[in-house]
Amino acid sequence: MNWKDALADYINYLKLERGLAANSIRSYRRDILKLVDFIEDSGAVNNPLDIDRNTLEAFIHQIAETLQPRSQARIISGLRGFFDYLVLEQYREENPMELIEAPKLGRKLPDTLSPEEMLSLISSVDRSTPEGERNRAILETLYGCGLRVSELLDLRLSDLFFEEGFLKVRGKGSKERFVPIGPVTQKYICLYRDQIRVHWRPGKGHEEVLFLNRYGRRLTRAMIFTIVKQQAQLAGIRKKVSPHTFRHSFATHLLQNGADIRAIQQMLGHESITTTEVYMHVDRQHLSEVVNTFHPRNT
Repeated sequence: MNWKDALADYINYLKLERGLAANSIRSYRRDILKLVDFIEDSGAVNNPLDIDRNTLEAFIHQIAETLQPRSQARIISGLRGFFDYLVLEQYREENPMELIEAPKLGRKLPDTLSPEEMLSLISSVDRSTPEGERNRAILETLYGCGLRVSELLDLRLSDLFFEEGFLKVRGKGSKERFVPIGPVTQKYICLYRDQIRVHWRPGKGHEEVLFLNRYGRRLTRAMIFTIVKQQAQLAGIRKKVSPHTFRHSFATHLLQNGADIRAIQQMLGHESITTTEVYMHVDRQHLSEVVNTFHPRNT
């Protein structure tokens, strides 16, 4: 088996059996191709079935010279998964990545905006244009429901269960969940859907997509990033803001106002509570104030 065939089989496995999103699959493929390029340049064994730990360690050493620890850890994790697949399919007897450790990473705290900053950013949208009305609905949905960009772009008209107060969301691995949606977010989605979207003829294959561009096509990730960046600048916010900032702020503000962390986990679609627990570390001052205010020994 050569690298081309092994990679093609692995991509099919990620797509069909693990149900990963296209962006995740592209990242895995790109990282494995980095190893293939290294092998071709170094003249090492050009076979995924025979490659050994020494060659892999040499590759890790090379990327460590140019990549940040977080990027190194991602590549190491991806390669470990690739060789696990080869073992699973009985192409190899062992995983040569098994004893190769990823660099230690500090827990990166997510960037957030305060409720006042979030209100300023969302309110900065000029709603006098059709695109502005759509953009307000997009930002309200990102913040009001804590969605990932991919989840926002995948929303369909049939995913709106407003009478029940929920959105149906397709998350990582095509896993579906229902996310509560408040009246304010519902209001702006309805304004966009009923007054703007009805005048934009959807292109073929985009008939059910909720958020469209003016040509009737599904918006791109790049467009969402552009909308968020422009509105942050207009609102005079100097922090680094991305669509994911809305998701982090959603979770942090819920936690600060007393929401149960397991409820937040379900709304965010995190498989592990450990992923959600990062928000417990975001605002230590707030947690200190909670203890000082509510603990019986402090009253």
